[in-house]
Amino acid sequence: TYVTSMSSSGARGVRREYGRTYVVRPKGRHLATIVWLHGIGDNGNSWSQVLGNLPLDNVKWICPTAPTRPVAAFGGFPCTAWFDVEETSVDGPDDVQGLDASAAHIANLLSSEPSDVRLGIGGFSMGAATALHSAACYAHGRFSNGVAYPITLSAIIGLSGWLPCSRALRTKIESSQTAFRRAAALPIMLGHGRVLKMVHFL
Repeated sequence: TYVTSMSSSGARGVRREYGRTYVVRPKGRHLATIVWLHGIGDNGNSWSQVLGNLPLDNVKWICPTAPTRPVAAFGGFPCTAWFDVEETSVDGPDDVQGLDASAAHIANLLSSEPSDVRLGIGGFSMGAATALHSAACYAHGRFSNGVAYPITLSAIIGLSGWLPCSRALRTKIESSQTAFRRAAALPIMLGHGRVLKMVHFL
């Protein structure tokens, strides 16, 4: 199934329209909900088909589609992307506004889940980078723009991604005891290359 698209302000205050969000319902008792984020140029439908075949019967998967936007790394060519990116090196610029906008959209998707259900965010490539940015926002208790982060996360999964805003992250986390505790307690699974098995966090 899918739900309607939403819009949010991204880099330079430009409003971006999010595409369809696909939902894979749990086959058993609903114990966890994970938002899964696709890579650049992809969409939520392709991953919903893969995730629906995993033997994780207690997990509900929410697979949104990123907005279509010009991407600097592709010479400004428009494609689905959670934020703008020029390069994935540590020294490359970060589209903090775009990252925050997508992290807020993801948190909104999780905000209506039942209170007794664990919440997680995962993704592939650029989706993994967005999931890790969401983890940093959760640990710090707010987005980069100062707005409070509204949900409690139980797990993060990143496949073949990178850590955005890495230059300032350690200082931000270590400057707050609460942020440090949250970061230390949040399970994060990272995988690169061939992933043979996804760890069930329940």
